[in-house]
Amino acid sequence: MTRLRLSGRTFALHLAASLVLAILPVQANAIDCGHVLLDRRSSLVCRVDVRKEPLRLFLNDAAGNRLQTFAAINKVLGVHGERLTFAMNAGMFHPGHAPVGLFIDGGQEIAPLNTSNGRGNFFLEPNGVFYVGRSGPAVVETSQFLAVHDEVTLATQSGPLLVHGGIIHPGLLPKSTSRLIRNGVGIDRSGTAVFAISDDPMSLHEFARLFLEKLGCQEALYFDGTVSSVYVPALQLNIQRANLGPIIGVVE
Repeated sequence: MTRLRLSGRTFALHLAASLVLAILPVQANAIDCGHVLLDRRSSLVCRVDVRKEPLRLFLNDAAGNRLQTFAAINKVLGVHGERLTFAMNAGMFHPGHAPVGLFIDGGQEIAPLNTSNGRGNFFLEPNGVFYVGRSGPAVVETSQFLAVHDEVTLATQSGPLLVHGGIIHPGLLPKSTSRLIRNGVGIDRSGTAVFAISDDPMSLHEFARLFLEKLGCQEALYFDGTVSSVYVPALQLNIQRANLGPIIGVVE
């Protein structure tokens, strides 16, 4: 894994055609980012220690208008002297950009837990919830979230669970040829939230293997594909493939 430690130091490793060293001026929070290879397919991985970093979810502005873009979020944050240092889309959404499933922001439930049946990746059970509570971040199966007795400050629901209990989702086919740019989140053995977005198109099974085999995540949740977007200004990354619903980010 080639790494960039976003802690105010002035160095970075950037992936080009091959892994090439590049020096970048960096002034941001301590987010550990780097590129990871799986079967010669690259993904950007950012580890966020939520005990030290202000991780937040975004959907609407104060007037109730959908934010949809990293630029719109930065505009709102800028009024308060804040800015994003990392962000990505964080869960599937309806055509009007409303979350398909649970969305909790600042401890307030904006959209309820979705336990219905349906078609598509979101409903490929088991699906799950990424949340942050007093005890830290977690990824749990949707039905397990109902039993969570924690002070949940943020949560977003999506699907499928790429990895659950250290096992890749049985519905993800190893021989699948459907490859897209994909993103998701997992929890590693240290309890750190691990966000990943593929640089190269990957199948869902390959993306699950990334979390299990390369990132050490026993639990991992798929966020989306095709629209997968990421913002890391210290790496000069601002890739937005569509207007988005739920967005997760680190603020300073």
